[in-house]
Amino acid sequence: MELNNLHPAQGSVKSRKRIGRGTGSGHGGTSTRGHKGDKSRSGAKVKRAFEGGQTPMQRRLPKRGFQNVNRVEYVPLNLGNLEKLVNSTGQSAFDIQGLNAAGFGRQNDKIKVLGNGKLTVKVDISVHAISASAKAAIEALGGSVQLV
Repeated sequence: MELNNLHPAQGSVKSRKRIGRGTGSGHGGTSTRGHKGDKSRSGAKVKRAFEGGQTPMQRRLPKRGFQNVNRVEYVPLNLGNLEKLVNSTGQSAFDIQGLNAAGFGRQNDKIKVLGNGKLTVKVDISVHAISASAKAAIEALGGSVQLV
């Protein structure tokens, strides 16, 4: 066997369909596109949600509720998690960058401290928002809260 006489196995390669090369080819005339209709035209595209003229799914399904475009989403940080963070890092002062580095939210997320859990150490914290019970718990231990 030489490189110059290699060829594919019998029946493994199929010749391509040459469309629009006259009636003798068997693929002339309408060029396998059928007669008329949108998909027979050049440049025809089917829209993503098009269902053949049937009312599309997103219009058949009922819409529920109200989405407020001005809603501010906060990443919650409970006092119990703050206690664990203080114990694991040994720090007592946290700003937003420090909390992001510790895995509480991403760079553009807003962080809100909530009053769930128990806090036993003094903490100085700088966040976007804080609940009244969390603020009272932090200040009762001599810590401080600064809103960004």
